Amino acid sequence: MIYAVDFDSTLSFGEWPAVGPVNKELVDFLLRRQMMGDKVILWTCRAGKPLKDAVDFCRKYGLVFDAVNDNLPEIVEKYGSNSRKITCDVYIDDRAVHVDDYMCLGDIDMDRIETALIRYADRLTRAV
Repeated sequence: MIYAVDFDSTLSFGEWPAVGPVNKELVDFLLRRQMMGDKVILWTCRAGKPLKDAVDFCRKYGLVFDAVNDNLPEIVEKYGSNSRKITCDVYIDDRAVHVDDYMCLGDIDMDRIETALIRYADRLTRAV
C-alpha cells in the first residue's frame, strides 16, 4: 500500500508555519505500515524552509518518507511519467471527504458535510 499524508492538522496539530504537537497515533500507525513494507509520501502544500521543518519534525519521531511532494520512483517508471497528482492507495488529510460517504446521484448533502466538518473541528479543538 502507498499512503499519501498531509502535514498541517494531520501529522502535526500546530498552526502553520510552526510544527507540533505531533499526532502520535498517526505517526505510530504509519511507522507500523512502513515496517510491513508499505510506502509513505508526505503530500503537503509546504515548500522551502516550512517543508524542511516538517520533514525534520517527522524524522525526529522516526518517520522518514519514501517521497516528499512527489511520486515514488517505481510509480514514475511504471507509468512513464510523473503526473502532478500523487499515485497512492490512501490519502490521509484533515480536509478529505470520501466519495462513498455521500450520495452521488443528485445534489450533494451539504448538511451532512457540514455536520462532519463540525465534528472534525470539535476533535481538533479537544486534541490541542
